[in-house]
Amino acid sequence: MQKEARKNDFSQGNIPSTIARMAVPLIAAQLINVLYSVVDRIYIARIPHVGLTVLAGVGLTFPIVTLISAFTALAGQGGAPLFSMARGEGQDERAGRIMGNSMLMLLFFAVFCTLAGYLVKTPLLRLFGASDDTLPYAQDYLNVYLLGTPFVMAALGMNPFINAQGFTRVGMMSVLIGALTNVALDPLFIFVFNMGVKGAAVATIISQALSAAWTLAFLTGRRSLIRLRLSLMKPDFPLMGRIASLGLSSCTMSVTESLVQAVCNASLGQAGGDVYITVMTIINSIRQIIMMPIQGFSQAAAPVMSYNYGAKRMDRVRTCFRVQVVVAFTLSLIAWALAQLAPRLLIQLFNGGDELMNVAVPAVRLYFATFIFMFMQSSGQHSFVALGKARRAMFFSLLRKAFIVAPLAVILPRFMGPWGVFTAEAISDVVGSSACFVTFMLTVWRTELSSAAGRRLAE
Repeated sequence: MQKEARKNDFSQGNIPSTIARMAVPLIAAQLINVLYSVVDRIYIARIPHVGLTVLAGVGLTFPIVTLISAFTALAGQGGAPLFSMARGEGQDERAGRIMGNSMLMLLFFAVFCTLAGYLVKTPLLRLFGASDDTLPYAQDYLNVYLLGTPFVMAALGMNPFINAQGFTRVGMMSVLIGALTNVALDPLFIFVFNMGVKGAAVATIISQALSAAWTLAFLTGRRSLIRLRLSLMKPDFPLMGRIASLGLSSCTMSVTESLVQAVCNASLGQAGGDVYITVMTIINSIRQIIMMPIQGFSQAAAPVMSYNYGAKRMDRVRTCFRVQVVVAFTLSLIAWALAQLAPRLLIQLFNGGDELMNVAVPAVRLYFATFIFMFMQSSGQHSFVALGKARRAMFFSLLRKAFIVAPLAVILPRFMGPWGVFTAEAISDVVGSSACFVTFMLTVWRTELSSAAGRRLAE
């Protein structure tokens, strides 16, 4: 235990090496996590005769699934940075209470989201652009998926507490177990048992149940530096408020993502029909794939930044940010080039024919035209969260999606048809990302981190 604690003391050692050590399994975990949803869509697109229609139906469920993720982020992404700061300050008891109260919040949210989902799913799907052809498939998927909400929340919401202790390989395994199970079960339930879209949902919840079991078994076991115990799960409402306050940024990001998905699907349905909703479903899948390494690296840097911020090692916080910016820029450039030079390769994963390809190829290039600017959003957004700057992080979550993409996705199609929806995302990548990054540099970097680092060096 002492050896593990020394190894995961983020105030010591070389910063790039420490982040890299954590980033490799985290990026692998992100890649594996993408398999959950993307593999579902790849198999669904290959259902004979109706695959692309079913794919559009599943795409219409994304806003609801994303809303569930938003509540998960409120507790998990809100609690993990506080947990890391408490560890950096040497307050292990408080860190344990943070983890315990995060778990309580996840349990409450799981019950709420399941019940609410069944009550409002049909009117929401209609609002999101479901047609008579796509609505039955969307309903079939959600009817099964909502049953697994507690598993989804436990797996995704508590895994950050494993990574925050430095056990990124264990965190990767929790994702790997579920993803491999999902890959194996998808064709079995979809094609062999002839369950279609319901089979994809069944495979997903079984997989998430296994991930949740692994995650909770580790956090309650001997290897965990700070264990999840019932004695530390007593409700502490002020602490829950602090967790929710910090998690509100990630939650808001997911809520606004849900809003944008709904607005885009509705606009595409009116301006272009189901084929454009199918294309947007494919684009969302591609975005998950190419965002994966950027998010994985940012998640690796976050606990190191939070820990050193709690330990008052501002010089190391600055180094973390520099490393994050360089890597995020490199990965964003590679992702942008892939989307521009090889869109057909990405689209072919989803069994697209010539008709779909004629729409999807230019749509992918337009949607990702300015994706290289995302390194600014990723670096600034994750750093605001890691340093506990909840209000600023939440504002920039809202700015890019709710204040830029959503209005433009309604306005631009009046002049550009369905292509206006894809243009809206390209505009937001430039404006929203630049605003987030510049604000971080002019506020946190030039004031708090700069002066604190200077005082430490002077001492």
